[in-house]
Amino acid sequence: MTEEIVILDFGSQYTQVIARRIRECSVYSTILKYDTSAKEIAKRNPAGLILSGGPSSVYAADAPIPDPAIFNLGIPILGVCFGIQLFAHFLRGKVERGQRREYGKGTLKVKDRACALFTGLPGKLQVWNSHADKLTKLPRGFQPVAVTENSDYAAIENRAKKFFGLQFHPEVAHTPRGRHIIRNFVHRICGCGRTWTMKSYAHQAIETIRETVGSERVILGLSGGVDSSVAAALLHRALGDQLTCIFVNNGLLRAREEEVVQEVFGRNFKVKLQYEDASNLFLNRLKGVTDPERKRKIIGRTFIEVFQAATRRAGKARFLAQGTLYPDVIESVPIAGNPAALIKSHHNVGGLPKKMKFELVEPLKCLFKDEVRRLGLELGLPNEIVFRQPFPGPGLAVRILGEVTPSRCAILRNADAIVVDEIKKSGWYYKIWQSFAVLLPVRSVGVMGDERTYDYTIALRAVESQDGMTADWVRLPYELLEKLSNRIINEVSGVNRVCLDISSKPPATIEWE
Repeated sequence: MTEEIVILDFGSQYTQVIARRIRECSVYSTILKYDTSAKEIAKRNPAGLILSGGPSSVYAADAPIPDPAIFNLGIPILGVCFGIQLFAHFLRGKVERGQRREYGKGTLKVKDRACALFTGLPGKLQVWNSHADKLTKLPRGFQPVAVTENSDYAAIENRAKKFFGLQFHPEVAHTPRGRHIIRNFVHRICGCGRTWTMKSYAHQAIETIRETVGSERVILGLSGGVDSSVAAALLHRALGDQLTCIFVNNGLLRAREEEVVQEVFGRNFKVKLQYEDASNLFLNRLKGVTDPERKRKIIGRTFIEVFQAATRRAGKARFLAQGTLYPDVIESVPIAGNPAALIKSHHNVGGLPKKMKFELVEPLKCLFKDEVRRLGLELGLPNEIVFRQPFPGPGLAVRILGEVTPSRCAILRNADAIVVDEIKKSGWYYKIWQSFAVLLPVRSVGVMGDERTYDYTIALRAVESQDGMTADWVRLPYELLEKLSNRIINEVSGVNRVCLDISSKPPATIEWE
């Protein structure tokens, strides 16, 4: 049985980061809502429990309060930031508003080197704080372990019960040795081995899919992106011809996308693939539309319409599969003023249209993006699919500023193909998050040969990021930029100028629309 660490989410924007850090220890982690009952948690038989941070004060009227019985589960518990307040609230400690708030970098001094959390670490650590309240009276049975400039109880421990509290955030990159602290909790304190591997997950997922689906048929919308491609490979491994993949060409795809998808899945993997060419329908409905939000809505509605018709042609099926990932299915905790809600809501799954009466199968819903890539390799997908850069759902439409027309799509598609080709040749493609071309609604005068031109401008965008939430522009070599500019201007008809986007996110976004 897979060892597991359960995380109760109290609204922190870093809860998913905690889960990532645990999985980096090769241990499975699950995020549950803060009010999940102790009985439900016990059914999972976890090796340990982590109480996340959160935006509330533990004494606020609307504070998220867990089931008190979690402290009687008999397993190690680590409380982070808001989590340390919960120890005080339930075990007769005290939390008060600090005389000064403690945000950003701080210095932690470890006073009790016998604490297992700090085994193998120096006596002084850089940590990252984000709190206004602080512990002023130790909960019953606890001892102080470490201090910061603003807190005598920055780390506390009840050694007998294996309860630990941290006022700072060990999960974030700004606490450089924080991963070591989490490893100590997971391995030394909870006693977990390193059993979370993609091979073991693949076997487990295949068995779960077979148990869930039985002899019924499954339909999957295959986009050619990493998530849907890995989901298709996993489902096909589990179900064979019970799976039908539907690939919709919306006329807004990358160069050769339809060929690549049909080659990899249809001919190589022998997946039952239904190809739907609806490019004319999409482009006709986008005529004259320049507002980015209207473009997205038109594309979304049209896709549902085309996909519904395609499912009817595919024949009767009970299940619809989606390549939903772990961050997409974690609901934001409904706490007033929760900053995580603003971040997570962008990723939440909207659900199926009411007319589509399918049961949902989400074989990747326990995985993060990099784990999905590892699973893809385990299943034998080619690097070209597994490590391809993110591509927006609405396709080239959000990279064409202004009206989307067949001719503008052709210009951008050709320019973008050159970007991909040269970035791959240079070795940068797999090092960075994303690189692509944008067609601007700007025409300017140029000179080509002895003739004056009045053509479009292409903007180049290359960013590095960990998760797409923040990003910085990539300092590509001048020689590479020169080659990109020369090739695009010389080979793409209708373009006479190339610019470089050097804005970061925030304040800009990665995509232009």
